[in-house]
Amino acid sequence: MDDLGGRRARALRAAVEEGLVREGEEVVGLLDVVGIERSAAALQAAFAIPGVDVTHTFAVKAASLVPVLALLGECGLGAEVASPGELAVARAAGIPAERTVLDSPAKTVSELREALTLGVAVNADNPQELERIDALRAAAPTSSPLGLRVNPQIGGGSIGAMSTATATSKFGVALRDPGAEEWVLRAYAERPWLNRLHTHTGSQGVPLELMAAGVRAAYDIAERVNQAAGRPQITVLDIGGGLPVNFRSDATAPSFADYADLLRAEVPGLFDGRYGLVTEFGRSLLAKNGAVLARVEYVKSAGGRPIAVTHAGAQVATRTVFAPEAWPIRVLALDGEGREKTGEPVDQDVAGPCCFAGDLVARGRALPLLAAGDHVALLDTGAYYFSNHFAYNSLPRPAVHGFTVSAAGAVAFTPVRTAQTRAELLAESGGGLPPLRRASAVSGP
Repeated sequence: MDDLGGRRARALRAAVEEGLVREGEEVVGLLDVVGIERSAAALQAAFAIPGVDVTHTFAVKAASLVPVLALLGECGLGAEVASPGELAVARAAGIPAERTVLDSPAKTVSELREALTLGVAVNADNPQELERIDALRAAAPTSSPLGLRVNPQIGGGSIGAMSTATATSKFGVALRDPGAEEWVLRAYAERPWLNRLHTHTGSQGVPLELMAAGVRAAYDIAERVNQAAGRPQITVLDIGGGLPVNFRSDATAPSFADYADLLRAEVPGLFDGRYGLVTEFGRSLLAKNGAVLARVEYVKSAGGRPIAVTHAGAQVATRTVFAPEAWPIRVLALDGEGREKTGEPVDQDVAGPCCFAGDLVARGRALPLLAAGDHVALLDTGAYYFSNHFAYNSLPRPAVHGFTVSAAGAVAFTPVRTAQTRAELLAESGGGLPPLRRASAVSGP
């Protein structure tokens, strides 16, 4: 099977037939292995520039799953991590230190020390963090490439929470603030070992033109640093990630090639061989290659509108439920055997299992009328939907399975994450710890 939709349809039906969705596990995640490989290849092809050393890292927050990172590692990608936990996930997946980048606005001394000991690249977020790195370098040598994150303050996209280059963003050194550029030039002049510069404009909702403008601003300040140093001190530009995803159809738009072509036009010096490049894409590599499959438990009607109550709600589709205008997703109506339903579309709500009225993944959506025992598939959910679990109502994290489809149409599943067990859920909730004692029993009369 060569097309995304065809592979997905086969996998959805096979998941139902093989009992991946069953009593006790009424919702599962599916990841298209071939789709992931092709996304990685498309990224690498888009930035294949003769004479330019390019390191592509995957933003681990988009899918903090060890087998997924291991697959991407086999495809030649590294990992961009933003916490000790994400670093541990990357290391467990076998991602080498030389292909790992640590970005975070709140790195602790111990977190920095671990990264510098391992040789992981670090982008300092602010002057105080840079001073911590100074002290750690003085205490012990390190092979870590070191850089500084800058905020070009060029504005935001349509989703404010995803825009990281606004005037008041919490990330990086704000370049347009009074004295900021002068401080950046001084910071590099005082630290000849500081040889990277990092920027990231945002992700979903940020247009390519704004992303390119952010890269241009970083490139310009790198040129000023190198000119002041009289040598190529900054040798690597980390341009972040953030390619937006089309959630309206199976089409990949914009593509990695679209973005690379725009950068060639807007920042030609980026590709002349003087700088190495690092990218940090996440959502755009995985979103199209995943789906959430859930059983319809009941159907009802309220105010004349049909409502399908499923097992996929805010616990897996958190952003969609709480910010549906910013994060709408496509929903496929499937029958009891996992086949796409046909029939006249009917406006209906697709609800999740959580105990609050807003737990809806689709509102008034025109779909073939769903019935109890049917299924729904939430599309384009390969990124974030499996790593941002929301433990409302103590609902467990669902299993995730990778799948491949042979030329003959046979589907093979591989476990990526097992479903969270009740024992694991209880342990996470403090099970096994002694009960809290009443205050009167502790303090006495």
